[in-house]
Amino acid sequence: MVGYDPKEDGRSNSKFEVAVAGSVSGLITRALISPLDVIKIRFQLQIERLSRSDPNAKYYGILQAGRQILQEEGPAAFWKGHIPAQLLSIGYGAVQVYKTLQDAVVTMYRTEGPLVFYKGLTPTLIAIFPYAGLQFSCYNSLKHVYEWVMPANRKHSENLKNLLCGCGAGVISKTLTYPLDLFKKRLQVGGFEQARATFGQVRRYRGLLDCTKQMLQEEGAQGFFKGLSPSLLKAALSTGLVFFWYELVCNFFHCLKRTDS
Repeated sequence: MVGYDPKEDGRSNSKFEVAVAGSVSGLITRALISPLDVIKIRFQLQIERLSRSDPNAKYYGILQAGRQILQEEGPAAFWKGHIPAQLLSIGYGAVQVYKTLQDAVVTMYRTEGPLVFYKGLTPTLIAIFPYAGLQFSCYNSLKHVYEWVMPANRKHSENLKNLLCGCGAGVISKTLTYPLDLFKKRLQVGGFEQARATFGQVRRYRGLLDCTKQMLQEEGAQGFFKGLSPSLLKAALSTGLVFFWYELVCNFFHCLKRTDS
């Protein structure tokens, strides 16, 4: 965890406890923010504009999409694909149209073979390097800005600085590389047009360049950022929740030690 120093806060958690706290906080946070992930992907896959003025648009806002999904599919729909998301499965977007993970894997393999599990790999690989580079670059730059803005006598803890700068770096880097994430989702669900017909228009893409060209022609440059608002909201909430649950679990381990002693 960024900014964590077991010696500084006096809790003296072991490396194993820190690792467990990080894992637990990640699992809980991913479960809590899953609804935003589902809404984001629905936005990414919608060919129609995300606008109330478009009569063909099924979704056009976070709250509206949430109500629509709840009415049509029930509360469980907000956790569709949650298991493969926890396992960091590459097929998350496609799993949303199947009943179970096993059903999705079997059907995908039978219909399209093993290569189906690597759809969208190209934009994923392309995004890794600029995203990581931008994150570290923005993080360091924001730390310098923070230290310049906050006088020495008004500076707060290192944890707060790391949290704020980390959030800022995540938002900037995610925004700049977001189109690649959208392209990845469009390519991943290729071949499942019939299952997605109820969500609106569908398109077939022959690859990353074809996907980019078709989207630019039909949806415009703004189409590359469909779903960005729930994605950024998810990122902000995720950061706060991860720190919250992480600190809670670390404190739990510390209290157990004090009880045993």
